[in-house]
Amino acid sequence: MDVELSIGKLAKAAEVSVETIRYYQRRGLLAEPPKPPGGQRRYPAAMVARLCFIKRAQALGFSLAEVADLLSLDAASACAETRALAARKLALIERKMAELATMRQVLGELVGRCDAGGGEASCPIIEVLAREG
Repeated sequence: MDVELSIGKLAKAAEVSVETIRYYQRRGLLAEPPKPPGGQRRYPAAMVARLCFIKRAQALGFSLAEVADLLSLDAASACAETRALAARKLALIERKMAELATMRQVLGELVGRCDAGGGEASCPIIEVLAREG
């Protein structure tokens, strides 16, 4: 007989909150087992692995919509499509990293200007941000 868990035990085993499980159910990422008359829903132990999959995918930057795609691709054994989705995510992360590097450089230069100004009446950072175009 397969082990079944209460929602609380499922949440604890997957290290998520009960509300997270309910949210994932509303989003269609997790099935909601039927509630027996006068009883409590019981979740298959395999649901822990699915919850962990969702959390790991989110940690890699996938949105819940993309996680849903990954779950459907897993069910279809579609490795090429899964790779394409991961490659798109990687490209997005690389673009964001480049943007962040530029932001870091510009802010570093602005802070340097402010430090070199020695407490002038006008702040070089505010001046740059106030410029048009």
